[in-house]
Amino acid sequence: MIRAVIATPNNKKSFVIQETKAPQPQLWEAIVEVKTFSLNRGEVVDALQGKENSRPGWDFSGTVLHEALNGSGPKKGSRVVGLVPTGAWAEQVAVPTSALAEIPAEITFEQAATLPVAGLSALYALRKGGLLLDKRVLITGSSGGVGLLAHQLAALSGAYSIGVARSNSKAKLVETFGANEILVGEDVTEAIGANGPYDFIIDSVGGNTLAALLPQLVAQGTCVSLGHSSSPNTTLNILGLGGRTLYSFFLGEEINYHAPEQDLAMLAHLVAAGKLQTVIEIRESWNQINTVAHQLIERRFTGKAVLTI
Repeated sequence: MIRAVIATPNNKKSFVIQETKAPQPQLWEAIVEVKTFSLNRGEVVDALQGKENSRPGWDFSGTVLHEALNGSGPKKGSRVVGLVPTGAWAEQVAVPTSALAEIPAEITFEQAATLPVAGLSALYALRKGGLLLDKRVLITGSSGGVGLLAHQLAALSGAYSIGVARSNSKAKLVETFGANEILVGEDVTEAIGANGPYDFIIDSVGGNTLAALLPQLVAQGTCVSLGHSSSPNTTLNILGLGGRTLYSFFLGEEINYHAPEQDLAMLAHLVAAGKLQTVIEIRESWNQINTVAHQLIERRFTGKAVLTI
């Protein structure tokens, strides 16, 4: 038996830590003893709106307890980072070796745990823009976990990145992490239009913001929609938008077209080399899962929250 976080959305406490059966791996899966995990807004929302007794959790870092029986992936005792579709908030997790990477000794478990969903989302979204050297890249949701990593990766790619922040304090944070320019305010739709056009856009807001962004693309430009913190619904006027691309991004689909184990290893080595910074706003015991999860939903912090088992 192991302990794991169980979602109980119909109770006073949304999450409880209970004993459950230990994971039983497939031939291509390793068993990892989880040390830390980070929270993502999507998984918390899904858990709060989902069924009783579900097992949440995507991101984790830890140590390989049992290597995969088919001989693939990291060996027993390796320090690793990875992601799973569900169940990462637990003492142990079974994970396909295709979604598991060793981490350098120079980075901590806490740093590593911030990389899977946020890091791969930022990386794969930016790849949709092709060669970004000297391109104007607009990134909304700039002060979030994905946004801060996207600005850094855009800078490493030679792009000129423009961020969006709700306050001056958040704007300073975004500037620290590689943005060349920041548009500040609760509603910056007018400023976005005045500052355009853009070669490439990454949007995590959705709703009316997404509708306002598309006309700001250059011909042959692309907008990647990877979130909808405002609304998943929008109305588009397609007149005059010929040649422009709107790409709907879902990480669960994207990992089928990439090599997440290689990309996670690359992100971890960038952190170890000091070329990529992780932003951890909250470090707590996993016993504080209820408090931290609701702080995340209420947007009480920027960056990432990491919980230690």
